[in-house]
Amino acid sequence: MAETNFLKSYPNHVARLRATLPKDAALEAAVGGDFITVGKLERALLRSLGLAGGHFIIDVGCGSGRLALQLVSVPDLHYLGTDVVPEMLDYARKISGRHDWIFACTDGGSIPCESAGADFVCFFSVFTHLTHEDAFRYLGEAKRVLKPGGFVVFSFLEFYIDSHWEVFRQSLAHSRPGAHLNQFMDRHAIVAWAHHLGFNLDVIHDGDKPHIPIDEDLTWHDGRVERDYGSLGQSVAVFSKSR
Repeated sequence: MAETNFLKSYPNHVARLRATLPKDAALEAAVGGDFITVGKLERALLRSLGLAGGHFIIDVGCGSGRLALQLVSVPDLHYLGTDVVPEMLDYARKISGRHDWIFACTDGGSIPCESAGADFVCFFSVFTHLTHEDAFRYLGEAKRVLKPGGFVVFSFLEFYIDSHWEVFRQSLAHSRPGAHLNQFMDRHAIVAWAHHLGFNLDVIHDGDKPHIPIDEDLTWHDGRVERDYGSLGQSVAVFSKSR
C-alpha cells in the first residue's frame, strides 16, 4: 500500500529517481514531467490572479524550483520556497540564482513566516501527496501567513476527470510499500474546507480544460501545443482571504 508519511516516502521517491537518472534530470523528474512547460503555466496562472513585482509569494513544496525558475524575471519579487528534501532545495537555489530568496527545509506541516505577510501561497502538486488532514492543516497555516486580500492557489486530483482517473488506475496497479501517495480530493470537501477555515472560494478550474491565459505557445513532451490558454493537467482551486 502507499506510504502516508511523506517525510519518508518523498525523499525515497527522489532517491529512486537518482538511482536511475542523471542528477539534474532526476531532480527535475521528481516534481513531475515537463519541468519548463509546467513552470511557465504556474507562473501564468499566478500572473492572471495579479502576481506582480513587489509581492511576496510562498511556494510550499517548491521541490527543485520548477516555479522559482520561471519567477526569476519578476522584478522585486520576494520569495520563500519550502520543501522537505534538502537536495531539491539546493537545486532550486542553484537554478534560480537569486541569493535574496529564501529556500527553507521544513517539517512538512508549517510555514516559516510571520503572520499576515504574504500576497500568495501556492501548493502545486503538494496536496496530491498528503493526507487530507495534513492538507487541511497546511491551508490553516496559509491563512495565518496571508495578508488580507491574499490568495491561496492549489492543484489537486479528482476522480471524475478521465486523465486523473488514469493516475488512480496506475496507483491500483503499482502501489507498493514506500510508494508516495497519490491523493484525490472532492469538490464538496474543498467547499467545506474553505468554509471551516474562513476563506472565500473564488474558483475551481477543471484540470483538463484550458483556463490559464498564456502569451506564448507551450509544447508538452508528447508534442501537444497550447496556445492562448493552457492548463496544468491537475485541477486548480483558488481561495482568498477577506480584507
